[in-house]
Amino acid sequence: MNREIIDINDYTILLEEASAENNLIDSCFFDEPVIAIAFYGAGDVGLNVKFDGKTKEFHHTKGMVLSFYADNMVEFEHHVSKLKSLQCLVIATTIRNIDKLPNGEGQFLEQFLYQLIHPKDHYVEGSVFNMSPEMFQLVEQFFSNTYEGEIKMMFYKSHITALLSHYFGQLAQQQNTKLDTSQIEKINLAQEILLSDLENPPSLTELANRIGTNTSKLKIEFKAQFGVPVFKYLQNERLKKAYNLIKNEQKTIQEAAWAVGYDSLGSFSNAFEKKFGYRPSQV
Repeated sequence: MNREIIDINDYTILLEEASAENNLIDSCFFDEPVIAIAFYGAGDVGLNVKFDGKTKEFHHTKGMVLSFYADNMVEFEHHVSKLKSLQCLVIATTIRNIDKLPNGEGQFLEQFLYQLIHPKDHYVEGSVFNMSPEMFQLVEQFFSNTYEGEIKMMFYKSHITALLSHYFGQLAQQQNTKLDTSQIEKINLAQEILLSDLENPPSLTELANRIGTNTSKLKIEFKAQFGVPVFKYLQNERLKKAYNLIKNEQKTIQEAAWAVGYDSLGSFSNAFEKKFGYRPSQV
């Protein structure tokens, strides 16, 4: 388990990363009550939140954003395995520091996460949703950068501001489009269907039929849940998988392109460069 703790602008930033050949359980507590936002990156660990004899379980954390209030009686337990690595960025502050936060961030916390500022239990859960591609990419950069010293701190400060801007922006969009539990379940099912067959995904009409809705609702509700349209989400997931195939599984560019449904190598390379800022040959 690698855990880095950084203090920036009255925030405490935790960068947690772990992988294991065998099953590993890592538990942690906060020393004092905090208001925090946890961003889960490329890993897909299990998470149990334990407090007052109760347990809240999260089974699929990849891409998840979880906001919460927690005091020192709350235990956060990550289940790491060979197939489920941990990559988590936590931005935490205390109630006494709310008014000291820069860029009006304290006001946004009060506006969007009121129940966390005024908690009524040891653990209070705020918004839980999936990151937009922009947020996911920012989180990945916290773990992949190689800067040191003051330059590294400058990088962290700028990226924390950018990440929180996207986070509060997505909360604002969600307030404008409220989804009930059954709608959220349908949209999460649509996500699972897309991810299960990136090479040959269903059409928008087929996808809507499979989750029991129409295309108009699917488009509106999918964007409200994930921050991007269905096609854009699919494209981003295809490119992320292709990146992993090239970098970590030593696939050729052509093999990676075919594996995620691109017939044209030129189209694949152009889309890859637009997302990552460099050609697939430079991975």
